[in-house]
Amino acid sequence: MADTTKPLLIKRYASRRLYNTETSDYVTLEDIAGFIRAGREVQIVDLKSGDDLTRQYLLQIVAEHESKGENVLPIGVLTDLVRSYTTEMQSVVPQFLAASFEMLREGQSKMLENLSTIPNPMAAMPGFEAMRQQQEVFMKAFMGGLPGWGGSGPAREEPAPAAPDGDELAQIKRQLAELQKKLSKL
Repeated sequence: MADTTKPLLIKRYASRRLYNTETSDYVTLEDIAGFIRAGREVQIVDLKSGDDLTRQYLLQIVAEHESKGENVLPIGVLTDLVRSYTTEMQSVVPQFLAASFEMLREGQSKMLENLSTIPNPMAAMPGFEAMRQQQEVFMKAFMGGLPGWGGSGPAREEPAPAAPDGDELAQIKRQLAELQKKLSKL
């Protein structure tokens, strides 16, 4: 089993082929991009010299995606990056970019965490439960006489609701009238 806490070591041979040392097979830039998307860190080194080529290959992956029309980096950002290589901003840009991406990752994980704790995001909306109950009462009253919904029609797995008594029917009519008023105001 591979140790996924360590960076995946990719060796570049003199033929420029890339070799995955964990699986003992050759890989492409797209394979390396897939490892990274899956959350794996990679390190690409030249077999002969031992030079770290990771940055060079990561830039190549980004350039290939950008050239295919998968634009992530706006022209202004690319321009500013080029400009930063020729100014004293060169020392600030890497820290700024790293901090920005860290904030983005944290924000995404918090958003996903918050969405997973609420079964239905609409349920957090004020008045949602009351609106759902009114809708349920309305649908029962409206659909009660249609085949498959009330006492008439084909048999259902669910027992047919009892006919509303006078008070309940009056309440349903009031709620229906209120809903009609609200709809006419919209």
